[in-house]
Amino acid sequence: MRKTCRICKNRLFEKPIFELKNQPKSAQQLPDKKGLQKDRGLTLKVFQCSGCGVIQLNRKPVNYYREVIRAIGISKDMVNFRKDYFRRFIEKYDLEGKKIIEIGCGKGEYLEILNSLSVEVYGLEYSEESVLVCKNKGLKVFRGFIENERYKIKGAPYDVFLCLSFLEHIPNPNQFLRGIWRNLSDEGLGLIEVPNFDMIARKKLFSEFITDHIFYFTKDTLKTTLEINGFEVLEIKEIWYDYIISAIVRKKRKLNFYFEETLNHIKAAVENFIKKYQKVAVWGAGHQSLALLALLDLKNKVSYVVDSATFKQNKYTPATHIPIYAPERLLKDPVDCILIMAGSYSDEVANIIINEMKIKQPIGMIKGNRLKIINRG
Repeated sequence: MRKTCRICKNRLFEKPIFELKNQPKSAQQLPDKKGLQKDRGLTLKVFQCSGCGVIQLNRKPVNYYREVIRAIGISKDMVNFRKDYFRRFIEKYDLEGKKIIEIGCGKGEYLEILNSLSVEVYGLEYSEESVLVCKNKGLKVFRGFIENERYKIKGAPYDVFLCLSFLEHIPNPNQFLRGIWRNLSDEGLGLIEVPNFDMIARKKLFSEFITDHIFYFTKDTLKTTLEINGFEVLEIKEIWYDYIISAIVRKKRKLNFYFEETLNHIKAAVENFIKKYQKVAVWGAGHQSLALLALLDLKNKVSYVVDSATFKQNKYTPATHIPIYAPERLLKDPVDCILIMAGSYSDEVANIIINEMKIKQPIGMIKGNRLKIINRG
């Protein structure tokens, strides 16, 4: 019996939330008259993760979990709903002409709708029979299933993916979602939907539990699952009479802070300030100052550092090896200018230098990534 969460790997609570006895072995592969003799119900145990909180079964998935089996074509209301929902999604995010792939496309029920909406549509499906049905409809569908994050989908990268009422079936959702992530363009978007456990819990709909569904997501736990697997959740809401959680996601972007340009700017400003003076002291031995002393290449340009923290005095700055003294050093061993690097305490330090210590040498103060100069007579 599985004891850890399939998503975050933390332990499941030892006891199940509840047990449902004499439940169907699956929602598909229904027995015929001959098979009734062998058909037996089972006990469904529903657990919760003690870490991420996801509700889940601790049993093996059904043998057909890679295949998408749906009957939406029977419902005219659902078809009309989907036409409108997909159209608004495409319009809102300017997806006209983009490459869209549905992960787990079944027999192409949704692909046919998307084909009428000015997008380039593809599908991925494991069932050979369903793939054949799709191709007979003229749909562009590849046979396959995302077993791991290295899985390569033919024609990738894609601009957009759809994964509708499929994630809850997947025994390894992290690998599955990471696999989708790797097959998207850098700005890739997605529409992912699962049954709504928030509603199931509110209305105590025990009939919604079935062996086919390994996971039962709330909006919070779905958001967590998506975020730890590389997606930013742009929207998340309940749809279709609250039975479905629908999330619009974007592939997380690699941050670029352009540090080098800012660093070069402040380095030039500090060098231009201190080059006029032969003897320079720095006030501040906090982490900001220690970093700046190294980043601004001040090792041989600063005579000493002062700091009010006694446990730092009579030590040396790491990496730059500049001696650290008490502030009184500025009176005993005067310098030509003082450079304050005390983070959020810089204004307080300037006040001490000017009003308490009565030091009149010029002062340079680094605030954020700017150098403020206080010239004094």
